[in-house]
Amino acid sequence: MRIVIAGAAGFIGFHLTQRLLGAGCEVVGIDSMTTGNPTNAADLCKNPKFTFVQQDICAPLSIDGPVDRIFNMACPASPIDFHEKAVEIMLTCSLGVKNLLDLANTKHALFLQASTSECYGEPLVHPQPESYRGNVNPIGPRAPYDEGKRFAEAMTTTYHRLFQTQTRLVRIFNTYGPRMRADDGRALPTFISQALDGKPVTIHGDGNQTRSFCYVDDLVEAIIRTADSDCIEPVNIGNDVEITIREAAEAILEIVGSKKGIAYVERPVNDPDRRRPDLTRAKHILGWSAKVPWKEGFARTIDYFKSIR
Repeated sequence: MRIVIAGAAGFIGFHLTQRLLGAGCEVVGIDSMTTGNPTNAADLCKNPKFTFVQQDICAPLSIDGPVDRIFNMACPASPIDFHEKAVEIMLTCSLGVKNLLDLANTKHALFLQASTSECYGEPLVHPQPESYRGNVNPIGPRAPYDEGKRFAEAMTTTYHRLFQTQTRLVRIFNTYGPRMRADDGRALPTFISQALDGKPVTIHGDGNQTRSFCYVDDLVEAIIRTADSDCIEPVNIGNDVEITIREAAEAILEIVGSKKGIAYVERPVNDPDRRRPDLTRAKHILGWSAKVPWKEGFARTIDYFKSIR
């Protein structure tokens, strides 16, 4: 099978590419390197079945030869990017998605769009099922990403309706693991970096907001199963074990062995209070659920951050 992965040098894109190469697939990885990791690209290029193309998907795309599947993992996705790269995010989620869908049509390939739990905004329903339409602020500081991903879903389903494009949608909840950017502004890499530096861990607000953290290997398995399925509706993928941000911080301090404690800082605007996926569809259609316990995953991720220091 010959596969195109947009965002291959990013966090999830790297792990997905590595998994498919391990299964014997030939992979063409596209990445603008706006937030991609050069080390990820270099490591993937060691495999003779991997071809790297440095290009923005907002530019016209041309891939020689047959393509069976296209996975779109391309988009700056960290809180620090929502302001600095706001226009890039919106273009990636609109023009970039259109270009990949056009490529899928040309190649008669299946297209899988990586969407996000941020489509639900500050949810008024808990846990969040795929049928929930969300509570998103369209003009808030997170809007370029939240609304961009919602538009990408609309574009994807429109191509399915109008052109019978083979499409799949996954709504990804909080994911973590090795190869995360240490400086991306997300809670776990920030906590780990601070703890390893011997600094207090900074929590936004009182730490009672919740998240459901999914280890990246589990997530990649769900993405592949979604592509293999015949489900064209969005599928939530993530971990449905819900913990508070304070619990996450305390666990990281314990694993690292830090005694510096926690410092509380002002909470960002529109930061969701609760996050937990309803995984009924994933369990029923994909036969999938997350396997890696969060404390075990935290320990693996901390080991990775230690290894690159």
